[in-house]
Amino acid sequence: MPTQRLAKWQILLTEFDIVYVTRMAMKTQDLGDHLAENRIDDEYQPLSTYFPDERVHSVEVTPEDTNALKMFFDGAVNAKGVGIGGILISPNGQHYPAITRLRFFCTNNTVEYEACIMGINMAIDQGVEELLIIGDSDLNIRQAQGEWETQDIKLIPYRKHVEDISK
Repeated sequence: MPTQRLAKWQILLTEFDIVYVTRMAMKTQDLGDHLAENRIDDEYQPLSTYFPDERVHSVEVTPEDTNALKMFFDGAVNAKGVGIGGILISPNGQHYPAITRLRFFCTNNTVEYEACIMGINMAIDQGVEELLIIGDSDLNIRQAQGEWETQDIKLIPYRKHVEDISK
């Protein structure tokens, strides 16, 4: 499978706690056995890898009259380490970015919380009173808003901390 197609699937699956392990080689006999056992019949439908609007990186709907600072955050976990980043954008378009590398291993959800906390702390340090927080982790956003329960015992302190510093 081409690397580009694998990368698209990895991006789509990052919201789940999945560890990717690259196989170095596959023996041809294993591939032949697999194809012999899984024959294609008349009902077979190939998987569509078409991603509509794949050039769109974010979509947001915000009121035009808001004077709130916007904060975008994201985190990433891969074989090379764990990194988080955030950016504050003022109403007049001034950008304040920050990135850092974490020195401990954590899951995708944990790293998203770490990135959100870093961004909120940046806003607090600048004396921001109103902040619009935008992230790509539906789980973390909905947990922080109180719409979803936090069932993972490792995420409860993170959600509580976000709730405390958001006040």
